[in-house]
Formats: sequence, C-alpha cells, structure tokens
Amino acid sequence: MSKSRPLTGNWRVARRLQAILLIPVLVALALGGVRVKNSIGTLQDANDAVRVAELVQAANAYASDAINERDVSVIPLLQGKRDAPAVVAARKVTDADAKAFDTAVARVPKTAGLTRRIELVRAGEKLLPAVRADAFTTKVSGVQTEESYHAVQHPLMEISNELGFGSNNQASFGRTLYAISLTQAAESLVRSIGTHLLVEDRDALAEGELQTQLGSFSSYVYLEQVGLQEYAGAGTAGDMTRLRAALADAQKKGTQQTAKAAEEAKAAGQAFVTPPALTEMLKAIAAGTPTDQLAAQGITPESFFAASALSFDAYRSIEVHLTDTALASARSIAADARRAAITNGSVALGSVLVAVLLAAWVARSMSRGMRRLSASAIEIAEQRLPAVITQLSQAVPGQVDTRVTPIPITTTDEIGEVARAFDHVHREAVRLAAEQAVLRGNVNTIFTNLSRRNQSLIERQLALITDLEEREADPEQLSNLFRLDHLATRVRRNGENLLVLGGERPTQQWDHPLPLVDVIRAAASEVEQYERIELEGIPEAEIHGRAVTDLVHLLAELLENATSFSSPRSAVRVTATRLPDTRIMVEIHDKGIGLVPEDFALINHKLANPPTADADVYQYMGLFVVGRLADRHGIRVQLRPAAGESGTTSLVMLPGTITWRSGTESDADTLALAAFKARPTPGLAALLADGPADPFGGHEAWEDVPPAPGPATPSGFAAPSGVPAAAGGPAPAGAPAAGGPAVFSGPAAPDVPAQAGPPASAAPSGRPRRASKRGRRPAKDR
Repeated sequence: MSKSRPLTGNWRVARRLQAILLIPVLVALALGGVRVKNSIGTLQDANDAVRVAELVQAANAYASDAINERDVSVIPLLQGKRDAPAVVAARKVTDADAKAFDTAVARVPKTAGLTRRIELVRAGEKLLPAVRADAFTTKVSGVQTEESYHAVQHPLMEISNELGFGSNNQASFGRTLYAISLTQAAESLVRSIGTHLLVEDRDALAEGELQTQLGSFSSYVYLEQVGLQEYAGAGTAGDMTRLRAALADAQKKGTQQTAKAAEEAKAAGQAFVTPPALTEMLKAIAAGTPTDQLAAQGITPESFFAASALSFDAYRSIEVHLTDTALASARSIAADARRAAITNGSVALGSVLVAVLLAAWVARSMSRGMRRLSASAIEIAEQRLPAVITQLSQAVPGQVDTRVTPIPITTTDEIGEVARAFDHVHREAVRLAAEQAVLRGNVNTIFTNLSRRNQSLIERQLALITDLEEREADPEQLSNLFRLDHLATRVRRNGENLLVLGGERPTQQWDHPLPLVDVIRAAASEVEQYERIELEGIPEAEIHGRAVTDLVHLLAELLENATSFSSPRSAVRVTATRLPDTRIMVEIHDKGIGLVPEDFALINHKLANPPTADADVYQYMGLFVVGRLADRHGIRVQLRPAAGESGTTSLVMLPGTITWRSGTESDADTLALAAFKARPTPGLAALLADGPADPFGGHEAWEDVPPAPGPATPSGFAAPSGVPAAAGGPAPAGAPAAGGPAVFSGPAAPDVPAQAGPPASAAPSGRPRRASKRGRRPAKDR
C-alpha cells in the first residue's frame, strides 16, 4: 500500500503561508465587514433622508406658490381679467414647482408612508386645472374657490411629517414644520377671503352668501391662531425666538411700507389714510363693515393684501428655515456616514492588504532562491545544454567552449547546496557530450578513411572493367561486363554515401556550368536499369559547377529508388519545368506500389531535416544522403503519391542560385512551353503567369493525405502532430494527371530524346567517364 500524501504536500511556499494567515484574515474580514455593513446601512438611511428633505422642500415650495397663485389672482379674476400678467406669472411659478416636485419624487425611497402621501398629492393635482378654470366665477360661490386649492396644498403640506432623520425627536420636528405650514395656509386663506370681501360687490351676492364668507373668514383667522399655538407647543425655544423675530421684521417692513405710501400720496397731492394694524383690519372685516367705511379707515384691498402678505412671508421664511435645516442635517449625517463607511472599509481593506503583503513578502523571501534555481535549471536543460551539444555536433569538439557558468545562487543554505549539485550535473553532462562529439568525429573519420580506401580500389576496378569492355567482342560477355560495371558503380556511390555521412564534401568540383539535361543523363548513367529512364521536356538550363557533382549524386539516388521499387516493364519518366522566378522543378515519376501517407510524412520530414548519423542510418542511407546533399545547395526534395494511380513522384526544386538560362531556347522547346501554357490547367496556368506562391506550386498534388499541422520545417513544409512533416503539406495546384508529363504532352525538344539511351555526356570531374562506355549495348540487344 502506498503511503497517504499529506494535504499540503504539493503546495508552494506562498500558498502555505497564505493558509497560515487565512484564519486571522477571515476574522479581520468578518469584523470589518460588520462595521462596513453598519456604516453602509447608516449611509443609505442618511441618503434616503436627504432625498426626503429635498422632496419636502420641493413640496412646501409647491404648496406655498399654489396658494399664493390663488391669492394674487383674486382681484384680476373678480375684475374679469383672466389673462392678467399677475395671474399668468403666478401659474407659471406653480407649474415650475410641480416639475421640480416630480423630479424629487423620482429620487425618494419607495416607503409605504411616502407612497401614500404622494398618491394624495397626485389626486389633488388632477383637480387643479378645473379649479383654475372655475376660480372666482359664477360656477362657484362664497369661499369655494379659496377652499378648492386646499385639495392641492394640504397633501403637499402633510409630507412634512416624513422629516426628522437624525434629530432627537423626529415626530416633534415634523409636527413643528406642519404647524408653521398650517399657520401659513390659514394666513393665505385669510388674505384671499379678505381681499375677496373687499373687492366683490356685496349687493350682487346671493342671500346668505356674505354671511358664509364672513364666517369662513373668522374661522381661518381663528385657525391661524391655532396653528401658532401648535407651533409653540411643538417647537423649541429657538423656534419661537425665530418666529417672533420674523413677525417683528414683518411689522417693521409694514411700517416702512405705510410711510412710503404716505409720502407718495403726499407728493401726488392725494389724501392718504394710514391703515390700522393687521389685527384691527381683521376685526373690522370680520364684523361685516361695509367696504366704503373700511376704505375710510384705510382698509383697502391693497393695504390689507400688503399687510397680510408680510405675515405670510414671515411664516414662509420659518418654513423654509426648517426645511433647509432638515436638509442640511440630513446631508451632514450622510457625509459623516460616508466618511465612516470609507474609513471602516479602508481599515478593513488595509488590514487584509497588510496581511496579504506580509505573507507575500515572507513567501518571496523564502521562494526567491527556489524560483531562481528552477529558472536556471530550466534554462540549462532547454537552452544552454542543448546549445552546447549542438555546437559540439556541428564543429570540431576541441574548438567549443565547454566551460559551465554556475547558477547565480551564492547562499550556503539548502537551496545553495542544490544549486552546486546541479552545476556538477551540468558539468558532467557537458563533459559527456564532448566525449560523444569526439567519438562521433572519430566515427566520421573512420567512414571517410574507409570510403576513400574503397574509392581508390573501386576506381581501379572500374578502369579494369572499362579496359575489358573495350577489348571484349562477345556480346554475352560484354553484357556481363556491363552488369559488373553497374554493380561497381553502385558500390562507388555507396562509398560516396559514406563520405556524406562523414560530413565530407567532394574533393573535386566541376569547373564550369553543365547543362541540366547532361546532369540528368549523368545521374541516369549511374542507375543499373538506366534503359527504363525517359527524359521529357527538359528545358535549356545550366547548373552551376559547384553543385553539379552533388546534384548528379542526388538524382542518381532518386532514380535508383524509382527503378528499384517499380515494375521492370514500366518506364521512369523524368520531366522538368522552368518557373517564372528562375527556379526549375524536376519531377521523377514511377509506377511502383507507392507508400501510405504516414510513410510519405516520415520520409519527407527526414528529407527536410536530415538526422544525425546513428546506428539506424543504414535503413535510410539514400534518404539521408539526399537530404544532406539537398541541404548543401538549398535544394528542396519531396516525395508525393502519383496522381490518379499507384506510384510515387519525386519533386526536386532547384533554386535560382544554382540554375540559370543558358541562352535562347530552341524553337522546339519554345513551342513546347507555349503548348504547355495553353493547356487547360488553371492552377499551372496561374503558376506560369504569376509565379508560384508555394515552392512546389503547380506540381504533383494529392488529396488523400490530410494536411499536416505543426511547426514548419526548415524547408518550409509543415510537420504533422506526432508524424514528421513534409508529406502532408498543401497540395500544389496544376498537378499533371495520372503520372503524365509534367511539362507537355507534345513531342520532345530536338535535343532531348523521348527515351534516353546510354548517356553520351561525361560525368562531372571527380567521377569517371562511365556513361559513354556503358552506352555501348551488346550486339544481341542492338
């Protein structure tokens, strides 16, 4: 049984420290959360109180202006001036107050008490248009007009009872405000009805209507006194002092207004009667004194309205002061609650932050060395050690700096000891890699020495076979000598393969450019079944001398593969096409059994990325050699399934750096290219017109091999996941059908035979001239 692993066995240091601090942090969060929640609750209540105070302020202004509208409209409406400027202006003020009230309503909390009071206000507002239309007309009598405004004013006044948040006695505060609002409303009714009595023709009144008006007038005078008493009972000493001061200021203003009116009358030469005090005016009007007698006492509609307006304004100032005080108090409490919430939240957050920072600092101080050790180890394993191994495999081992840079940890604790141990492992790995590089260099030297020894013997053997061929007259023996010659040639190419494995380059290079057709013929001459190789449509082009030897070797390996793995009765066709960007595509078509897509992917990956020589290289020696030779000159090689039938097509892309046009093309070749361009092959026509986007565009595509995702190989072919790249690349457009000629289906150019027999040109320097000698066929085959 395996031992149980501790819960924190795989935890990082930082996580363990955070777990240690988790409990105190949670406790701090809980306590801080409670305080923050209380502060936020208080802040929410204070904000609601601010909005209620703003609503009461808007409601009182709305109520005051509504009843003021009624009062100032008495004289113009009784005189029939319904569009008088004073009436229009007063109604505009009331309508503006209604909009301000609606704005405040939209912001208040939806409590049951406020909702009920606002519904009452809305019910009264619906009656306001009818009240305005019927005010002081024959439709209403007595004091019905004055009392009809009560439906709008009284619900607005009652909203004051919702005030008082933050005060010692919320009910007392609302009662005080309601009392002063009631007093103001009573004063407004007294002013309106008194003005009505002073202006209206009493003789035109219906029987008993005057007595009704006088009774209502006296009742509202009494109601005003009741309101003052209620205010005195609910308010504080300061509230009473403020009220007496406001009434004193109103009396002082009345005296000043009376004096100013007397001076204006005297200046105009008119008689002026000083009106009595407001209390005397109220008594005289309530007694039913005729208007002419009242005027003789100085009690006119103007003097009475002015005196009553002073009291109205005094009460209004107290109301405004109380609403402003309530609003300021609510805002102060809200500000305090906001500061408390911010403070509590900051303290809680700061405590948690300090705890987290403390844990992070301790964890960082403990894990910094381990992270540095881990990063250095990863860098050594993924970058530094592979780079040294790569240098050792590509250069002379003694010329590579194999010194190891220690991990930058100088402590003497356990982390430092692990760092020193890893440095030791690193040094041993580099030392072993250097030894392996030396061993690999020795193996390459062995390959090279054995190959060169064999090469000299094979060259002597070939020379002897050539001498025997020239002297032999018996066709049967000559045929045997030809077969022996080919076997020796293949042995020589195997020796050259060993030189490639050893990293050696040809000791001799071709000293001048060679036509491409001669290079292909030289490669075909090294193949045992050379008579099966057919050349079609080879363009006039020359190969740079430095690449001739390697290109002959490369093509020979591909041709050998094509003839070996296809039917002896089938032909192996070699075609070539010049691309618009000076590159040349050589295609080798056979009709063998072919390969599965996975094999194509593996082979093409090895062609694009030649592996390091190892014990398995003998299985893919030709493949390895072709990849190495192609890599030397930037040649790209790829194998693909033949289109439409069994077989394999080898594509060899010759870059423009080793090819160029040797001169003006012959007439036949020009006609062949023209015929090829005229073929109805959209992909290849676009290739010749615009140049290929893909390096193998327009050549040998297949659709039964899925595209291979993955990283691009150095040659540009994508490697599939889990399978080496190249075979699964995108299929080029314009592929020839069913293994047909890649160039054209018409006659071959005059200088390119349809079936290449024994090559007539000499092989490049460094290779014996085998083609001309093997070109002689036995007499019985001629």
